[in-house]
Amino acid sequence: MPDQTANKTDVVVLGAGIVGVSAAFATRQRGMSVILIDRREPGSETSYGNAGILSSGSIFPLNQPGLLGKLPQYLSNQHPALRWDVGWALRHPGWIARFLANSAQSQVKPRALALRGLIKASLKLHREWIVKAGAGSRIRETGWLKAWRSDNVAAAKADQAALTDYGIKSELLDRQAISALEPNILPVYSVGLLHTETASVDSPGNVTKAYARMFSAAGGEVRRAEITSIAADADGWRVVLADGEIRSRHVVVALGPWSADLLKPLGYRVPLATERGYHREFKPNAARPLRRPIHDAENAFLMTPMEQGIRVTSGVELTDRDAPSSYAQLDAVVPLARSVVEFGEPVGDVWRGARPTLPDSLPMIGPAPRHSGLWFAFGNQHIGFTTGPATGDAVAAMIAGSAPSFDTSAFSPKRYL
Repeated sequence: MPDQTANKTDVVVLGAGIVGVSAAFATRQRGMSVILIDRREPGSETSYGNAGILSSGSIFPLNQPGLLGKLPQYLSNQHPALRWDVGWALRHPGWIARFLANSAQSQVKPRALALRGLIKASLKLHREWIVKAGAGSRIRETGWLKAWRSDNVAAAKADQAALTDYGIKSELLDRQAISALEPNILPVYSVGLLHTETASVDSPGNVTKAYARMFSAAGGEVRRAEITSIAADADGWRVVLADGEIRSRHVVVALGPWSADLLKPLGYRVPLATERGYHREFKPNAARPLRRPIHDAENAFLMTPMEQGIRVTSGVELTDRDAPSSYAQLDAVVPLARSVVEFGEPVGDVWRGARPTLPDSLPMIGPAPRHSGLWFAFGNQHIGFTTGPATGDAVAAMIAGSAPSFDTSAFSPKRYL
């Protein structure tokens, strides 16, 4: 058993994805001793397998008013945007009902405002931290493009109007403007909406690792270990690991889709589902590079230039977190991506990840309702990489006894617990 005196700290952060790394760094910045723990290296799980977008406009979750009208086309399990497992749905009718209830028109503005505050604060931190972490060369201030193959100007204008209502800038583009913006893609898109205040990175996993190194350089400790359980004791918390334990005044749970499992023995029944997704990277044509991420609106996939090649990502798969992989969505969209941008053979294997989602598509950020010194930072659905820094910074501020830089009331764990 390790020396317990040497294993005491102010804060233990569980989970070294973008949220956990951010919480650890922000807490260390406030002068506390911090240990960051994960079974894998920082940025190796969900924070690795995303499109790398720092998205200013991701304030409207999947469960919007238009979702109910799309359900008939989703029920066949043939649409690339959404695949669902019947067995999972039968086991989780309550979660589905609450998820659909949150698509009501009355829920749009409160959630959009809450996410706008979170995203705005997070993008500010990303742009500061990525330079501080020595990874400034990885960020591209080129926006990202949502594009329609059909001449659906009405849809693009509706999206633009919705963003404008929340102070988010964008540019409407016709076919010629798209070609000027992305001269190396094939002219398959008739209309596009450029999110001009959005940035992207060439490797979200490596950016997360850079933030973790920045945390270590600031005096924090990164420890790789299997987390067994957590338990309250007289001095705070006992974090039990496969190879020992750590005692801490505070524990931050930032384990993404694994958070609910750790909290269940403490009596918390977190309504956390996982929206699984896949990606594969392909060797790019260096002579005809893609300049920014492109979201194919009708076919619900995204292609983005990464350090290793063109990354093609799939839509949502609703099933158990650890269910066997199904590559149907990804297989369906890769040929469509090839009709837009030239790329060669695959680079590496298919990646699969699980995005943690609560019924209202808002994360939990804040103190546990019934345990002092226990903090929640998870449930960031599709926008975890975008929102990680401000999620972590908000929890760090709360631990230090100060107010976060944005309104966190909508993210309170008490709304479900």
